[in-house]
Amino acid sequence: MFVPVSIAFGAILAAIFLALFIYSIVWAYHDAEARGKSPILVALIVALIQWPAGLILWLVFRPDSR
Repeated sequence: MFVPVSIAFGAILAAIFLALFIYSIVWAYHDAEARGKSPILVALIVALIQWPAGLILWLVFRPDSR
């Protein structure tokens, strides 16, 4: 069966954004854990605040590394 190029491209693009979204949550979790902050809270902030704004907030306000 033939799938239109625009649908295939949209599906690939959506998969890339989903992977990037999940990766940023996992990265923020591990980064917060390494910096001594609550990793669950930071991961929720990154996930629930309109992405990528949550990730940018964490990058701006994260504490210095230990």
